[in-house]
Amino acid sequence: MNPVLNPIRMGRYMLANRLVMAAMTRSRASYDGTPGELAAEYYAQRAGVGLIVTEGTQPSDDAQGYLTTPGIYTPAHIAGWRKITSAVHDKGGHIFVQLMHAGRMSHPDNTPHHRQGVAPSAIAPGTGMFTATGMQDIPAPRELTTEEVRQTVADFRRAARSAIEAGADGVEIHGANAYLVQQFFAPSANARTDEYGGSIENRARFAIEVASAIAGEIGADRTAIRLSPGTMTWGIDEGGEGPDLYRYLAAELDKLGLAYVHIMHQGNEPLLADIRKLWHQTLILNRPGRPRDQIGADVASGLADLEAYGQMVLANPDFVVRLKTHAAMNEADHNTYFGGTARGYTDYPALND
Repeated sequence: MNPVLNPIRMGRYMLANRLVMAAMTRSRASYDGTPGELAAEYYAQRAGVGLIVTEGTQPSDDAQGYLTTPGIYTPAHIAGWRKITSAVHDKGGHIFVQLMHAGRMSHPDNTPHHRQGVAPSAIAPGTGMFTATGMQDIPAPRELTTEEVRQTVADFRRAARSAIEAGADGVEIHGANAYLVQQFFAPSANARTDEYGGSIENRARFAIEVASAIAGEIGADRTAIRLSPGTMTWGIDEGGEGPDLYRYLAAELDKLGLAYVHIMHQGNEPLLADIRKLWHQTLILNRPGRPRDQIGADVASGLADLEAYGQMVLANPDFVVRLKTHAAMNEADHNTYFGGTARGYTDYPALND
């Protein structure tokens, strides 16, 4: 049997298997950030995986980057997410809400308050973003003051508490893919001269403070983080010190005893091996584009404890059953990834349909 089909204990939870639904933006929330009506069905359909990580969910107005992404900081948000977590739990699944602050990857037309994005420094990412009026260049963000950085840490803490109130099993901090946490890591986005800029220790400080604050609020065993060492998108360049920053970060986060670290692998195998040695809790590995015949290889080798998949889970609500029975997989429809209706969201057929 494929080793990813074996159960595993992760923090306080026993998971049915070692497969994870990776976080995927679907842009089907209401304009106020309340999860859409179909979201409970969408996630419940996929509750057969050991762990669901939700789409990126903003912890504040400032954190929103894209149109119609969900939030987790108002009573309406909490009520909406409670429907989702209940639906997943009714199917025997586990679900972590991913807390995502877009930072400079934002446009004023997409946020509730219509203000420019905020970031470690006032450096534009040099790319565009889809808005209600079409593609527009992303303007330079406003640099957060030192006090505002600390307030942002508090926003993450409150959002984590809200996620637990909504019934989530835990939260995953989005520290990857060129969003706010990774912006602090990268000299190309962080030119600060206070305690959050300059040295490796200073550039890692924000991520560690967010993780520590959330762990103190909801428990370390319900707190996790996603990282993507070496990401080179949207103006992010971590420079020559990048690998050493992640080695330092892994060792410091390990001291907190978090539930897991989720690595979106960019190809640096020696660094991945070092993180594996430095990290003593659960490690989830996501290799974008990995073919079906390689599912389970990283668990089998001991490099990972769980493996995360995106498009295959998106297109196959019965992903685990298809894997067990060697059945053919549905192909994902890229045209329906972001926004829209049930098409390309909850209408992918299961084998018994």
